[in-house]
Amino acid sequence: MDLVENKAETLPTAQEMDFDASEISSLIYHDIFDYPLSLGELMKWRAGKKLTINNEELTIKSRNGFYFFKGRDGIVLKRLLRERISAKKFEIARKVGKILKFIPSIKMVAVTGALAMGNAEGESDIDLMMVSKSGTLWATRLITLLFLDLLGIPRRKYGDRNQKDKLCLNIWLDETSLSWPRNDRNIYSAHEICQVRPLVDKNKTYDRFIYNNRWVKEFWPNAVKVINVESGGDPNCSFLGIFEPLARSLQFWYMRGKITREVVTKSMALFHPQDWGSVVLKRLAS
Repeated sequence: MDLVENKAETLPTAQEMDFDASEISSLIYHDIFDYPLSLGELMKWRAGKKLTINNEELTIKSRNGFYFFKGRDGIVLKRLLRERISAKKFEIARKVGKILKFIPSIKMVAVTGALAMGNAEGESDIDLMMVSKSGTLWATRLITLLFLDLLGIPRRKYGDRNQKDKLCLNIWLDETSLSWPRNDRNIYSAHEICQVRPLVDKNKTYDRFIYNNRWVKEFWPNAVKVINVESGGDPNCSFLGIFEPLARSLQFWYMRGKITREVVTKSMALFHPQDWGSVVLKRLAS
């Protein structure tokens, strides 16, 4: 059976279909990622006032329950293929989450990036966000990486070009430092936060993460539910805190000379050498 039916329905203009500016803006944004939207997804990903592109002359088409712009029919098949690929990768991530939850100082493990949207390509890696117990980020990171290597679980390392199905633990946050950097808050980072899918979630860490980043609703007002929870971390001390300064010093020493635009502090490590936010903003402006 074909993934996509040959029959495609050409719909009237966006104005005639009663698509408002926020829905059109959302279609434009997701088109950058070759990601057509269903009606339900159009409701979830309605764009906020900070992303409003008034262009009601765009012709919208529909196929297999997805909406996209005229001339972009191929992204429906691409999305369906990527969903199949993503399902296999997500199963790998799920199994890793079941292992990592036994590390006491890990408070959350979550899938991020394209995989979180079910839009991963075959050769892509598996992006994970890690949240550690208060005051143990670098000790937790060191133990986690050594643990994964000991178990023989492939992970992407510095300079590794072959990334297929390898873990990429590229976001590390201390549970008391869950707010995204103010200088990197934009339509792209807001979407990345909204699409996070937790695999391990201890003590409502995910809810606290979203609450600390409730600014995302300025960009995507319907994408996440914000629950008012305590912002503090686990008050109980961890024995790993004793080794935290040494673990941090060792890793800072290893990373010297490798840091470009990554954010590396005592309570946060964001390994994103490519500024995708700027790339997306430029595409939206063009």
